[in-house]
Amino acid sequence: MERTANCLAKLERMNRALRHQEPDRVPISDFFWGSFVSRWRNELKLPADADPYYYYDLDWIVTTPNMDPFIRSFDTIRENDREVVIKTGFLATIRKKYDFPMPEWIGFEIDTIEKLEALVFDDPYDRRRYFSAGDNQIAGVGDGFQRNSPPWTETINKLWPDFPVYGSIIECSECLTRLIGQENFLFWLGMYPDRLGDVINRIGKFYLDCTKAQISAAGGLLDGFVIWGDVAYKESLLFDPEYWRQYFKPWVKAIIDECHKHKLPVIYHGCGNVNAIFGDFADMKLDAYNPLEVKADMDAVKLKKVFGKQIGYCGNNDILLWETNDLELIRKETLKKLNAAKGGGYIFQSDHSVSEGVAGKTYDYIVKLVREYGKYPLQLGEYEV
Repeated sequence: MERTANCLAKLERMNRALRHQEPDRVPISDFFWGSFVSRWRNELKLPADADPYYYYDLDWIVTTPNMDPFIRSFDTIRENDREVVIKTGFLATIRKKYDFPMPEWIGFEIDTIEKLEALVFDDPYDRRRYFSAGDNQIAGVGDGFQRNSPPWTETINKLWPDFPVYGSIIECSECLTRLIGQENFLFWLGMYPDRLGDVINRIGKFYLDCTKAQISAAGGLLDGFVIWGDVAYKESLLFDPEYWRQYFKPWVKAIIDECHKHKLPVIYHGCGNVNAIFGDFADMKLDAYNPLEVKADMDAVKLKKVFGKQIGYCGNNDILLWETNDLELIRKETLKKLNAAKGGGYIFQSDHSVSEGVAGKTYDYIVKLVREYGKYPLQLGEYEV
């Protein structure tokens, strides 16, 4: 199996950008809701199997193995033509309404700190996580619903000739949100900070081992890594930054260091306003931060003026503005944001993911605009800042 020359050019483009060097043009990709893809196909009169990654020849793609604490098939509690209610390998009960973009968590088997402390997760090195088809919550329950997700290694092998392929892992905060729910997570953090901290350390070790196992299973076919971990909301962090630094940060750093040991760049995906700890990510030598939500007061152009080449910037294009489908407003904002790409260090994406509110023709316009104005040396005219 060999990579295409075009794929190697995309890999060079991504790596130069993440090294804060100017490639031929600004890399571009995104995460797409299934409902957007359906609208995009319909409005652009594309075939039923059209894929935006291939159609636009985007510059990178992320894959997800089985990260569930417990490897198990979904238990179906109720199912009809409108919705399905299941219990997953996170021991969480989830209702997925097919017409709604995201699922609803309606119950957690782990509902006391004692139950959480007693948990022993399945082996992170279990080959089923990487080499076997099966149900898993992160791949199967989101804006869509899928049972028996294909083997992760099969997905990598399919994509590898055409795209830079990144693996991915959740970190402790994302695990706790899915395992016990946000309310229990924050309540127990306040009531039992040390006890919860001990559990966080065990979870951190588990996902560090999952990272090691994933890199090994990929057999050299990974080009980078994404860490998923929301710890903030629109205004600030969900909890004290010092608690994050004490318990969460060391495991994020350990995953980054493990990936760097294998020469894999790392992009951290965390929603919300993380300005209070953004410097910590730079200190950990994170390669880039994503998605830099505009509505949460994140601004890649301003951040780059403060942190420069210490860290890269991925995203920060306002999905709420994209949903207006006002092409003139989108043009102005897009060209302003491309200032963050001066000298490299920037990957163009939305500040979350492309939703069904974005018209197919709007996204088509955005890609063509970035391809036109994202060529180096950048010429942004009146939008230069």
